[in-house]
Amino acid sequence: MIATQYEGDKTFSVLEKEIEEPAAGEVRIKVAYVGVCGTDVHIYHGMMDKRVKMPLTIGHEMSGVVDAVGEGVGGFDVGEKVVVRPLDNRGEKPSDKGISHICEDLKFIGIDSPGAMQQYWNVPAFVLHKLGAETDLKLAALIEPLAVACHDVRLAELQADETAVVLGGGPIGMLVAMVAKEAGANVIISEVNETRIGMAQKLGFTAVNPTKVDLVEFVKKKTDNRLAEVVFEVSGVQAAVDVMTEVAGIRGRIVMVAIHGQPKSVSLFKFFWKELKLIGARVYEPEDYEAAIALVAAKKLPLEQLITAVKPLTNIQEVFASIDTNPDGMKVLMEC
Repeated sequence: MIATQYEGDKTFSVLEKEIEEPAAGEVRIKVAYVGVCGTDVHIYHGMMDKRVKMPLTIGHEMSGVVDAVGEGVGGFDVGEKVVVRPLDNRGEKPSDKGISHICEDLKFIGIDSPGAMQQYWNVPAFVLHKLGAETDLKLAALIEPLAVACHDVRLAELQADETAVVLGGGPIGMLVAMVAKEAGANVIISEVNETRIGMAQKLGFTAVNPTKVDLVEFVKKKTDNRLAEVVFEVSGVQAAVDVMTEVAGIRGRIVMVAIHGQPKSVSLFKFFWKELKLIGARVYEPEDYEAAIALVAAKKLPLEQLITAVKPLTNIQEVFASIDTNPDGMKVLMEC
C-alpha cells in the first residue's frame, strides 16, 4: 500500500509498505478520502513538532470502508462504510468525571498516533461510526469537522428564531453557520476574506466584512437592537474577542470554538453588565458524530460547496504547499 509520513521541516514522504493485519480489537479500513484540517497545516508548519513523533502518518478527517476485522470485534462487516471519531480515551481516569472526549490523557488519533493519510489504516473498533450504504464518501470526509459544528451548536442551546453571529467564515465557521441555520437560527457571518464572504452569500447567509461595516450596528439593525442571542468565536484573533461581547445581547451565550493558544484581553465588564455566558467547546461527543452523519445522509446541507479540490494522496507535498498560497480555499480532500 501507499502511505505518507510527515518528516518535519515542511516535508512529507510517500512510501510503499506492507498492509498490516488488524490486531485484536481493531478494524482495518480501506481509506477513501481524507480532509486536510487546520491542525494538519499547523503540523506541516512545524508548530506541533514537540508533540508529533516523527515520522508520522497524519490525518483524521476521513471516510472509508471496512476491509478486515480483528479478533474480538463484533458489529462490523467487511464492505461497510465508516468514519472514525479520532479520540482515544483509554487513559481516562475517575477524576475525568466520565467526560471522555476531553479527559486529561486523551490521545488524538492522527496527531498522537498514526492517522488516515494512507490507503489502509488500522484503528480501534470503538472509534468507528457506521454510515448508510448510500452515503457519498466524499461528503462523509467532512463528518469530523461537521461534528465539531454540531457540538458547538448543541452546547450553545441555540433555539429557532434566535440570532447567531459567527465570527470567522473559514471551514469550521461555515459549518457552524450551516448547522445553526438548520436549527432555525437567523445567522450572520463576520469574515474579512471577500471570496469567503461571496461564498457565504451564495449559500444564502447574511455575511459582512467587519473592517468595512460596523458589525455591532449591523447586528443591531438586524435584531431591532436586541443583538445576538448566541455568538460563535471561530476566528482565533483578538479583534473577534473584542467584538464578541459587543454583539452579544442581554444574557447572550458566547461559544469559544477557536483555539487561542495565548491569553487574550477580554471585556469582563460586559459579562457583568449583560449577564453573558462564555461556553468552551472542544471537539465532539458520540452524539455529535451521529448528528453529523444524519445531516450528511439527509443531504440537507450544501457541503459539496466547501470542497475546494480533490487531489491524489501521492500529491501530498504539493497539496500542503498550495494551501499556504490559497487563502480563499476551504477544504481540500486527499483521495486515497
